[in-house]
Amino acid sequence: MFTDMLRRFVEQCPGAVGAVLMGYDGIAVDQYYLPVERVDLGMVAVEYANVLKEIRNAAEILKTGELREVSIVSKSYQVLIRTLGDEYFIGLTLKREGNAGKGRYLLLRDAPEIQAALA
Repeated sequence: MFTDMLRRFVEQCPGAVGAVLMGYDGIAVDQYYLPVERVDLGMVAVEYANVLKEIRNAAEILKTGELREVSIVSKSYQVLIRTLGDEYFIGLTLKREGNAGKGRYLLLRDAPEIQAALA
């Protein structure tokens, strides 16, 4: 059901190589990945789910407000994460030179539609 939405993120964002809709438990609801050499994007998503849980917990402890978005930038890739309430998030993986601004816009624009479909 969500594959078309995730594919749309990848197709509309220059440099994007994958998108995942995932629960904070690390289980993917749906995913769409282009073939990428030497990197298991599914495993990346699972590991970043653990990191995201820790960031969310820190935000709660520090009382800084509800976590909305996280960006992780490495030498080769960028991962943009948009939270969808207490249970789910969307992750968009881009090549390092990809258009993160466009990716952030797409995630923000479509998050309400995905949240409604999850309800």
